[in-house]
Amino acid sequence: MKFLFISAALACTCSLAAAQGSTGLLDPFREAQLESWLGAGNQNFTEIFSATRGASSLDFHAAADGKGATFALLQVSDPAGASWLVGAYNPQSWSSTDGWHLTPTDAERTAFVFNLTDSVVYRQVPTTYMFPSQGLHQTYNASKVGPVFGSGADLYVNDKLDTAFSWQLSYGDPADEGKSIIDRSLGAQLFHIDAFQMYTLSPVPELPAPAMFAAGLGLFALLRRKRGV
Repeated sequence: MKFLFISAALACTCSLAAAQGSTGLLDPFREAQLESWLGAGNQNFTEIFSATRGASSLDFHAAADGKGATFALLQVSDPAGASWLVGAYNPQSWSSTDGWHLTPTDAERTAFVFNLTDSVVYRQVPTTYMFPSQGLHQTYNASKVGPVFGSGADLYVNDKLDTAFSWQLSYGDPADEGKSIIDRSLGAQLFHIDAFQMYTLSPVPELPAPAMFAAGLGLFALLRRKRGV
């Protein structure tokens, strides 16, 4: 696949900037956008990994493997200083040994990559396209790389977790093949990763009807007391 040839260029990348603790990549507005794209209702986002200086793909896999569905968020920048917040949703658990996770049916093609800065989402190419296998490669799972989506790769993180690139192929409009989801340029421009976090997610439980009714009565009573009724 094309990303296997491009990845050799990542050997000369610079080191990851220090990131101690949470860097605040998610806020309520961004969470709401991710929930909207996911289409599964309100979610709890739990941070399971935040890259620090010297972190590697082994640290990423130690934190994310076997944890179920995850969001990856990357704050990236180019040499001119322009910055973007991009990422991807993986409905399957990560693994350091599985290789490609293939999705032959549309029902399995539920992963997506996105650019939060531009509010754009790119979903796996469906089987109805003239080349049904174009959206087949959902993620690549190996110990020597970070999260990798699509065979372009549509979003690629290197082993040092300090460099990303995007070469659109398995996600989005097939007419945009070769474009970057980061800055929409053609080719595989390298971007520095300024911050990288992983999140698991779980549905926010809804209150049963009696509990909702009781909460409403309690709020009504509180308002009456405040008004002196």
